[in-house]
Amino acid sequence: MKRLEQMTLDELWQLFPIIISPHNPLWNEWAKEEINRLSGIFSEFSPVITHIGSTAIPAIQAKPIIDILVEVNPHCDSALIKNAMESSGYICMNQSPSRMSFNKGYTPEGYAQKVFHIHVHNLGDNDEILFRDYLIEHPERAKEYESLKLSLLPKYRHDRDGYTAAKTAFVNTTLQMARIHSH
Repeated sequence: MKRLEQMTLDELWQLFPIIISPHNPLWNEWAKEEINRLSGIFSEFSPVITHIGSTAIPAIQAKPIIDILVEVNPHCDSALIKNAMESSGYICMNQSPSRMSFNKGYTPEGYAQKVFHIHVHNLGDNDEILFRDYLIEHPERAKEYESLKLSLLPKYRHDRDGYTAAKTAFVNTTLQMARIHSH
């Protein structure tokens, strides 16, 4: 059996299709447990760690993947962070000067019971929190988001990049609404 790092993007998308599940109250518990683990990994970096993404929004269906935002000082050593995360079992998916993304819960057989995406950003780079909070405060908008995601599923089940791109306009409009609402 091929190891994950040996698979093409197409093979990975076939093994890990986009799945949307009813809201699971355990997602918040799993997020808290993972945040505790991450607090230990990041202890020397004084992080701000937050459960984000659709699994943090009650009463809407979501991909059963827990998204967690870890905000760190921009002067933190990214090589140290990357090494600490990888030695703790996370896979670095991408890295830029101000962001890193890690995954856990992907196996050669498919998804594990608990799957996590960890987003490491500089302090204050956190539109995801504004988006989440706006959807929690506006359940009708959250339901629109859920409907959009469900409508995209047939076309993008095996194309995570296309799925994400197709949600961008909705996300940007919602962020604009949230900024207006917060002033």
